[in-house]
Amino acid sequence: MNIHQNLKSSLAHDRQSADAGRRRQPMLARAAISVSAAFVAATLAGSIGQAQAGSKFTLSSPDLSSGTFETKFTLNGFGCTGANISPALKWSNIPAGTKSLALQVRDRDAPTGSGLWHWAIYNIPPRATGLAQGAGNSSSALPAPAFGGTTDFLDTGVTGADGNYAGPCPSVGDKPHHYVFTLYAVAVDDVQAAAGIPKTGTTALYSFVLNKGLGSKLLGTASFTASYGR
Repeated sequence: MNIHQNLKSSLAHDRQSADAGRRRQPMLARAAISVSAAFVAATLAGSIGQAQAGSKFTLSSPDLSSGTFETKFTLNGFGCTGANISPALKWSNIPAGTKSLALQVRDRDAPTGSGLWHWAIYNIPPRATGLAQGAGNSSSALPAPAFGGTTDFLDTGVTGADGNYAGPCPSVGDKPHHYVFTLYAVAVDDVQAAAGIPKTGTTALYSFVLNKGLGSKLLGTASFTASYGR
């Protein structure tokens, strides 16, 4: 075979290779797209599954979204001139098996050595998803069979005759105090009956029961902190 024939044969082979390559390119592109789509779908499915599995029990207040208390939510007494209205609360994703919820609010910076309890509600039914503004000022505003517990402002007159919420009132000149709102989810529908304590037990006693005494019946907690100073 002469040089001319060799050249023609080589060119023909190159054209055939190029044609085959062009035919393979769409197939490879389609395969790459298919693999990429499958990867994206699997990633999204995994992310959604993780979000559902990791739904967090949360507590918040639309009235305290700024992180501090407006005057309407502060105490009316002991030198403070607020309206003493309890802020609205909302929660979500309560743990499975919850039979009741309990709320406690404590000023962790009060100069007492143990803080100061400002609000307490027990036996909140699990169907509830929050408390309306002012719920702490009237027992009739609480979802049955919930009841307001004792606080450190019992019998002082500043919480009103039919409520137990006491707003912030730190001493003048103090650094802002921090008020911790904690919601407990428990697997008992009547906390005091389960613990064998009186309905009028102190907030600290109930706190011990909720955090320790109920043991595995405590299913979870959610909390947030708001501050106030004057």
